[in-house]
Amino acid sequence: MTGNFASATRPDMRVVAPKHAAIAGLVALSAASLAALAGWGWSSILPSGFAAFSASLLACLAFDELRPRVTMLPVRAKVIDPVDPLDCLPGLITRHDAASQLISVHGADRSMFGFYPSMPPSAYFDAIHVQGRLHFLHAIDALRQGATSASAEFMLAVGGDLRPVRAHLCGRFANDGSLESFTVQTLAIADEVSLREDVSTWKLEARSANDAKTRFLAAVSHELRTPLNAVLGFSDILLGEYFGKFENERQKEYVELINQSGHHLLAVVNTMLDMSKIEAGRYELIKEPFAIGAVMRSVDEMLGLEATRKGVVLSTRIARGLDEVVADRRAVKQVLINLANNAIKFTQAGGVVTIDAMAERGNLVISVSDTGIGIPREKLALIGKPFMQVQNDYTRQYEGTGLGLALVKGLVGLHGGELRIESEEHKGTVMTVTLPLDGEAEAGCETFEFPPRLRETHSGESSDGATAQAKIA
Repeated sequence: MTGNFASATRPDMRVVAPKHAAIAGLVALSAASLAALAGWGWSSILPSGFAAFSASLLACLAFDELRPRVTMLPVRAKVIDPVDPLDCLPGLITRHDAASQLISVHGADRSMFGFYPSMPPSAYFDAIHVQGRLHFLHAIDALRQGATSASAEFMLAVGGDLRPVRAHLCGRFANDGSLESFTVQTLAIADEVSLREDVSTWKLEARSANDAKTRFLAAVSHELRTPLNAVLGFSDILLGEYFGKFENERQKEYVELINQSGHHLLAVVNTMLDMSKIEAGRYELIKEPFAIGAVMRSVDEMLGLEATRKGVVLSTRIARGLDEVVADRRAVKQVLINLANNAIKFTQAGGVVTIDAMAERGNLVISVSDTGIGIPREKLALIGKPFMQVQNDYTRQYEGTGLGLALVKGLVGLHGGELRIESEEHKGTVMTVTLPLDGEAEAGCETFEFPPRLRETHSGESSDGATAQAKIA
């Protein structure tokens, strides 16, 4: 208030500041003291002191008037134009009444859509392509029925082009629940639509390639079996020496190699055929009662010679009281052969391979354990996938195609069973197969088609029209 008062008072009415009088008094007192020390009388000191006082006071006032002053101008408040928060949101934001008439236009991208604040009430609806108007009306109808939000996709006219957009609708309701108005956020989705089309194209191509691969494997497998029958038949005749003995052992050795290679190739062809049937959903299971012990003994006899040749002990054990089971005899035997053959293949001389069978909670549990090389932990997730092997192409020492366990997984899955793998590197592996004793899968089990295919539904049609499905292993 002092500053304001000083600025409002005229110069001739200005009050002398106390600090100015004090300075002038000190100057006069100093002058009187100097005169007294000089021996002047009081008659001379008083006029001199008064003169010094007056001169000092005038000098202070003159200095105060002449010094530059800082004028404090009043600060004017900055006026900010109000901005609607809807104008900061991405896309085109439009507000509509209950009859879908346009009320206002907002949004950071409204100019990109060709909209401006002053638009006719029917501008938004008129910009929607005819085929998309029904989708927009369905979304509004959902709001009228009580939904708080709805969305629709359609083509919107932007300039002279039609662009795909997605509209998100949010309703505002009266106290009685009726729709008062709604807000629409319109976003361009051209990139998303293009990506969808690409994914659909890639999906069709992958499905076509998968079907072509299956047909190719089936055709090649059938074509290979015809010459293989001749190779195996004539090599068996030569080994039997029905038309004369070999002239030397080298000839016999070569014929034996031809026969072994033929049998190996035939096994691969049969596996490929079975895999193709399972993948196409056309592998027929013929379930019937049979003695599991007899199947295990036949597997032992079939692979015993190979185990002995390699120096591996092969043994089978059947739990007491386990007799008949209901399943596809050929499929179960194939599962046992593949598991036992793998165990023997990956077990060094002096190792042990054991096949156990028992009944547990209405299931047949078969485990094939070995003391072989085991499976690395990071490879366990790959076991059971077609053409996947533990060792890579450069370092692996064991022959095979990687289809054996894939076929096992498919056959077990078709029975509604389960395959579990437990392994520790350099210590051994345990493969456990669980199948229903009565041949029926457990109720409510999750199913899938093996191997998985790129299709909308994970099922395939069997030869009699039924759906071939399998439990997830």
